[in-house]
Order: sequence, then C-alpha cells, then structure tokens
Amino acid sequence: MKFAALTILFCSAAFSQTDDPAKLQAALDRDKKILQDWPALSRYAGDNAKLAPPAAGENRVVFMGDSITDAWIKRSPAFFEGKPHIDRGISGQTTPQMLIRFRPDVIALQPKVVVILAGTNDIAGNTGPMTLEMIEDNFRSMVELAHANHIKVVMSSVMPVCDYIRPQTERRPPAQIIALNEWIKDYSAKNKLVYLDYYSAMIDDQKMLKKEITLDGLHPNEAGYAIMEPLAEKAISTALHGH
Repeated sequence: MKFAALTILFCSAAFSQTDDPAKLQAALDRDKKILQDWPALSRYAGDNAKLAPPAAGENRVVFMGDSITDAWIKRSPAFFEGKPHIDRGISGQTTPQMLIRFRPDVIALQPKVVVILAGTNDIAGNTGPMTLEMIEDNFRSMVELAHANHIKVVMSSVMPVCDYIRPQTERRPPAQIIALNEWIKDYSAKNKLVYLDYYSAMIDDQKMLKKEITLDGLHPNEAGYAIMEPLAEKAISTALHGH
C-alpha cells in the first residue's frame, strides 16, 4: 500500500509538471527507479564486482560523495589515472543515501582511506528536510563503520556556494554551511580524523565561492578541482602516514 501511494504521489507530481508524453514517461521512469533503489546501490554494483582486491602495499582511496565527487573523475581524469583512487560519488545524494551504500561502495572495496565529501545536498533538502544534527549523525555512522573496518577517514568541509552565476544560497544558506563545517572540524579533531578544508581555500572576500572556480555557484570547474586536488592529496598522505 505504501508503494502504491508513493507511486500515485510521484505520478501526480509528474502530471502537474508536464503534458509532454515523452517527458512524462521519462519522469515516471526516473521516479520508479528512485522508488526501487533510493540509495542508488545499482550505480556502482557492476564496477565494484569487477574491481580486484587491493594489491600488496596498495594505498587504495575511495572518494565518497555527491555530484562534486561524481563529476571529479570526468572533469579532471588525470587526478585518478595511474593512482589507486576510486570515485564513488553520485549526483544529488545526501548522507542517508551514502550511509546505506557505504558498505558496498567503500568497505567492500577494502581501501586504506575514505575521503567523505557530503552535506550540501542535505542542507538543500534533496531527500527531505534535514537538521544539522541528523546530518552529523550520518557522518558519525559512516566514520564508525570505517573504523570498525580499519579504514582511515578524511572528513571534507562542505564547500561554499555563491549567487554570482545562478541562485544557490537560498537552498544552501552560508550560515548553515559554516555551522556544519565547524562541527565537522571539531568532530574530526576529537576523533583523530583528518579534516580536509576545501572551504577556506575556495571563498572570496565576501565569504562566497569564488566565481572563477565554479560552473554554477555550486559545482567546481577545472580550476576549482585544481585547488582541491593538492589539498586532497595532502590530507590522504596525512591519514596514511601522519604527516
């Protein structure tokens, strides 16, 4: 009954948004897929099955995240080529979805380190209203799962946003980003995690994401990833070697 009710709800929403049959069918197909696989476990299932266990001495790193991580390997493939770096970002995802797929998309891959970059879509309410405490609880759970499986954790700050290109701050209020980052930094210090501070490196004098390093006020462009990459490498090295 719940599935039927949700289906009716999605169908009603789709009908209200378009009268184009092709667009309607595409919307229904998308909504059906979400209902059947809300955390998108199928996205990387095939890739995970093909991935060999880490070689002896391999310092495998999994990047867990949303669209910023998802697009990283596409916009800056050189960062991943020839390195034991595995991208497991999924566009639009929130921390509850990442928590569900943490076991197949991180733990099962046997990395030495996981780099978690999440939270912006939680603040935006992509999967429903989220308090900061709810987001923090999901981060805690991912960290506890990682530690239980001897995986070192790099906790990334939520990146800033800006309205220079298109409106972003209404859905992602800067004050909430700052508050969540303060918690991530404090939690990382208390639990001996590596804190990866993208935020400070990417803001301008208005405390907004620099216009020249973003596509839309939310996602980095190639220049944005060029800033992120050495910061990520340093954080990974610190997690692995303590320096």
